Parts: sequence; C-alpha cells; structure tokens
Amino acid sequence: MTVLIIDLLRAAFLYLFFTLTVFVSAQSHKRNFGQRELGFLGGGSYYIGDLNPRGHFLYSKPSLGIFYRYSFSYRYALRAGLNYGKIEADDARSSEADQKERNLNFTSNIYEFHTFAEFNFVEYRIGSKDHRFSLFVFGGLAAYYFNPKSSMGNGLESLRAYNTEGQTEYYRKIQMSIPFGVGFKMNLGHGAGISMEWGPRRTFTDYLDDVSGQYPNNTGQIPNTFTNRSLNESAKPGSMRGNPGTRDWYFFYGISLNFKLRDAHRPCYKTG
Repeated sequence: MTVLIIDLLRAAFLYLFFTLTVFVSAQSHKRNFGQRELGFLGGGSYYIGDLNPRGHFLYSKPSLGIFYRYSFSYRYALRAGLNYGKIEADDARSSEADQKERNLNFTSNIYEFHTFAEFNFVEYRIGSKDHRFSLFVFGGLAAYYFNPKSSMGNGLESLRAYNTEGQTEYYRKIQMSIPFGVGFKMNLGHGAGISMEWGPRRTFTDYLDDVSGQYPNNTGQIPNTFTNRSLNESAKPGSMRGNPGTRDWYFFYGISLNFKLRDAHRPCYKTG
C-alpha cells in the first residue's frame, strides 16, 4: 500500500509538471529573470524495503547535501547537487514475528548526484518583498552508490561479495533512481532563503538491503552467517527470504539554507 501511494504521488507530481508547464509558459515572459543559488541541505535519510516495509522515517540517519539552483522565472528552476546519507534496518528491532525470526540486518552509505526540475505553486524569488514564500514540487533523475554491509562479529563486511541469495551475477553498486518530492520555500532576507523538503527515490533494484528472493540451495558454498541467520533455523533452501515483487526505496528529507549568488555580468536594479 505504501509503494502504491508513493507511485500515485509521483504520477501526480509529473502530471503537474507537464500540465502547469503548458499553462504558465504563455505568461512566463512577464516573470522571467535569472537567479543563481547555492544551497546546503541538512536532515535525514532512510529506506523502505524488505527489512523495513512500512516505517517511514524509521531508522533515519543524518544526511547532508549541497546543490546549485538556477531560477529562470518566478515559477521554474533547475537544480543539481550531491547528497550523502545512510540507510539501515534490523529485523531484531521489528514488531513482526516473522522478521524477528529471519534476523537479518544491514547498513549502507548512499552517495547521490541528482538533477531536478522545480515548480513553485506561487511566484517566488529570494529578496522579493512581494513573493516571499511558496510550496514547490520537484522531479528528475539521480545516480547513486550503495554497498550494503552487515556485522558478522568482526566488524562490517560487504554482503554483495557473498551472493547471499545465490545470485549468478553481482548487482551493480552504482545505479539510477527517480527522485521526486515536495517542499516549502521562504525568504530570509535580501540574499538568502530557507526551504524544507521531503524526497522519495524510486530505485530499480531490490538489493539496497541485500534481501530480495529465496534462501539459496547452495548453502554449502555460502556461510550461513551471511545468508541464513534465522533464530530457530526455520529458514530452508528455496523458502522466501524477501519479496522479489517490490523494489527498494530510499529517501532524503531536511532543511536547506539557500544563498543568492551575485551575477557579475548583469546589474540588478530591483529586488521584486
């Protein structure tokens, strides 16, 4: 149900981008300008997947980001940036009996490069006395790096190297995702603004947590410490270890401080 709701939200955001672009572009010449910003994001990151199927903001870890935004009208902006976060989950901390019995856990750093298009629902510009705040939506593309690890008693070890579900191929550590989200912007003065945002990332892998399908049959080639940690040895080869019918998600959320950059080539005669 959570994934369905997020898919519907994503579809709604994309629909808004396309329909409002057509509607507003006819009037955009009235509100065109060029404004460059440098932003610093601080907040949290978390994931939804086999080890945390429904708990939004559960297992959140601190995240950081930096981005460049170019606003070419009061409504539209383009943005590119880098985010760092951490995702993790632990069956032992779940309230579900079957997850406690499975007894898996993971942690992974997330390094992301993204490009967004943004749409402001009302006209907004840093330094403007008449356009001080706006709700906004965004969507785009991202490339990210992940490498799920788990504690085996001797520190963290990479799970990917052990093919814990008997995969014939390694999953790629660098993959693409579809980020989208919603936020709120507000002026702090002539040269700065503040914004809050929440952004899901729709991935194309089910291995952010190294859990997807079945317990492998070749358990003699894979140490049980890595693939089967069931408390009462209930997991059998061929039984379900995860849900291969879904894909994992990761999320960034937080507050950013945005600073307007001066354009040395174009004088500015007004702030509104």
